[in-house]
Amino acid sequence: MQENAVRDTRRKQRMKKKSPPARRQGKPPGLARQEAPAVPARAVFPIVGIGASAGGLEALEQFLGCVPAASGIAFVIVQHLDPMRKGIMPELLQRATGMKVMQIHDSTIVQPDCVYVIPPNKDLSILHGVLHLLTPTETLGLRLPIDFFSAP
Repeated sequence: MQENAVRDTRRKQRMKKKSPPARRQGKPPGLARQEAPAVPARAVFPIVGIGASAGGLEALEQFLGCVPAASGIAFVIVQHLDPMRKGIMPELLQRATGMKVMQIHDSTIVQPDCVYVIPPNKDLSILHGVLHLLTPTETLGLRLPIDFFSAP
């Protein structure tokens, strides 16, 4: 019986010497048993990519003018633009639609009922609903950014 008591005492002493797992990992003791917060699922909606030439403004205006503002669809306009000029395409397209029209910035998260326009002298890619701008690898001349735009 004394052997069991001695064994229990030694086991308790060993347990006291060991720090709990939360402390060994540098976390506050109360967080060791909590689960990670659930990440909200992204809404599923269609994303439509539209390629256009530099002269495609009128066609884009006509198309967007026929799309309801609350369609639940996002549109990504990948137009071949003069790399040396400031892009004013978002302002021009905004006149034709009730959807929000904006020029893309790197790591733009796509939302429904919005129109996203590529800036001049950039290539564009999309991954998991996020738009990524890239510097073109081709030299100036005939570049077709719609050919680069891809959805893995």
